[in-house]
Amino acid sequence: MDIKDIQHLIKFVAKSGAQEVKLEMEDIKITIKTGPDKPFVENSGMPQQLQPVTVVAQTPVPPAASAPEIVAAPVQSEEDNLITIKSPIIGTFYRKASPDKPSFVEIGQVIKEGDVLCVIEAMKLFNEIESELSGTIVKILVDDASPIEFDQPLFVINPS
Repeated sequence: MDIKDIQHLIKFVAKSGAQEVKLEMEDIKITIKTGPDKPFVENSGMPQQLQPVTVVAQTPVPPAASAPEIVAAPVQSEEDNLITIKSPIIGTFYRKASPDKPSFVEIGQVIKEGDVLCVIEAMKLFNEIESELSGTIVKILVDDASPIEFDQPLFVINPS
């Protein structure tokens, strides 16, 4: 469940007239309370809503053994020299300049400083994200045409 799903759930609960809703899934627990006497409380960086809504708890439950975090953790600990390239802005991530063009980079590709890694669209402007180092692309962490947040990991690079 991502932030947009949580926002939609809050809006739905506020419009439905329910006083309190509790949702428990594998990786998250959410309790939403609504009412005219409840002030809005911002929790976990949630954007402020127009309706009076209080998000009481959003607690991650310990992940199952097959969680993707378990797979990612050994890569970082075994290979201390890997560098993660993070998004400098919020926007939409694109691996290609246009749908009919090839991707800027692929896994295993050797890049040098100044090479374009991707394009991020923000407010109808397309911003080329250039590499600040030379190395080899180890992982591409975001799908093409996906919304991304500030400081979200995009690429893992093994510097040369």
